[in-house]
Amino acid sequence: MNIRKLSSRAGDFAATLDKLLAFEETADEKLEATVASILADVKKRGDEAVLECTRKFDRLPLANAEAMELPKSELKAAFDGLPSEQRVALEQAAKRVTAYHEKQVQASWSYTDEDGTLLGQQVTPLDRVGLYVPGGKAAYPSSVLMNALPAKVAGVAELIMVVPTPDGVKNQLVLAAAHLSGVDRVFTIGGAQAVAALAYGTATIPRVDKIVGPGNAYVAAAKRRVFGACGIDMIAGPSEILVICDGKTDPDWIAMDLFSQAEHDELAQAILLSPDAAFIEAVTASADKLLEQMPRRDIIRTALESRGALIHVADMDEACAISNRIAPEHLELSVENPQAWLPKLKHAGAIFMGRYTSESLGDYCAGPNHVLPTSGTARFSSPLGVYDFQKRSSLIQVSVQGSRKLGEIAATLALGEGLQAHAQSALYRLG
Repeated sequence: MNIRKLSSRAGDFAATLDKLLAFEETADEKLEATVASILADVKKRGDEAVLECTRKFDRLPLANAEAMELPKSELKAAFDGLPSEQRVALEQAAKRVTAYHEKQVQASWSYTDEDGTLLGQQVTPLDRVGLYVPGGKAAYPSSVLMNALPAKVAGVAELIMVVPTPDGVKNQLVLAAAHLSGVDRVFTIGGAQAVAALAYGTATIPRVDKIVGPGNAYVAAAKRRVFGACGIDMIAGPSEILVICDGKTDPDWIAMDLFSQAEHDELAQAILLSPDAAFIEAVTASADKLLEQMPRRDIIRTALESRGALIHVADMDEACAISNRIAPEHLELSVENPQAWLPKLKHAGAIFMGRYTSESLGDYCAGPNHVLPTSGTARFSSPLGVYDFQKRSSLIQVSVQGSRKLGEIAATLALGEGLQAHAQSALYRLG
């Protein structure tokens, strides 16, 4: 396998790194036009348009709009029918994810200033959230847990899940995860038509306040277009992992950690930073040895050869600086004393600390959310969390004494802006 090897000492390193990191989705005019047409059609014709798209794209001839929804009994049957090992694993993961997100709940607060004026913030959950879950063969029950459980912890009143079932194929683990997570309603639709139905509402599918969850290019394009009609979580790019290693971790472990993200798709990115040149060679040998054991080896090879890199750095300080420049989705800090380096790491979706903390644990059951910012957006974005399902309203209750003091200030500033009514509104209350 021909994974590029770079040195931070090279004169063209900065330019080479920028080129490696560059990922800009090429605008597909045909795709965008198709999505725009589907959104407009669903907005206009509702259920009828959704049914037509489902027949066309998912080869699922639903008899009527009511047939789009799965009964709750089917979700429970899927959960009850799981092999014991899968059911227990799902329950344990859900318990850990819930416990972690319960720590994120934000409470309302207020204080009273010296004039007797009350100021504060009221925190309330969203009323209704839509969860998009990939279906058919590419099904991820972990995505159900990571998107549904924080919403439930936040107090969202109703959670609507849409999941495509191409050719009628239903993934039992996904349905079981929906049951375990307390999803309220499940509709067997997908694609841009499902996003449109959630954003605009139909006679059968209620309009939601926010849409979360991963999807294909059509789903991503649809989410971009409906933003404003409702909220969205984020537009995710290809999966990424950056490993910083001091050279003392088993090279087989590190090679497999790089594989764990490279196997997602050919555009995934896996990078290793290490001050130990001999260790980089050991990881190269491990990758060559282990690749043939991987069922998805062709995808792994393509991802590593096209967007992967093994980078020799001067020291750990430089590794941290380069990591901040990359702002990776997943950052593994595979070193002896990881907490000592945390103050130097500013930008990462999630930081996996220590030799025994593989990124894959975070994907499934550690507790923190696996929905993370990609493509460098960790510079200004955060993982999905309870806070994404809560909103804040400012509270202001001005006392009589406070109205005199604040009224004069407000009137002076309003007159300076030429807004007479603003000024008079404040001055009327001076008494």
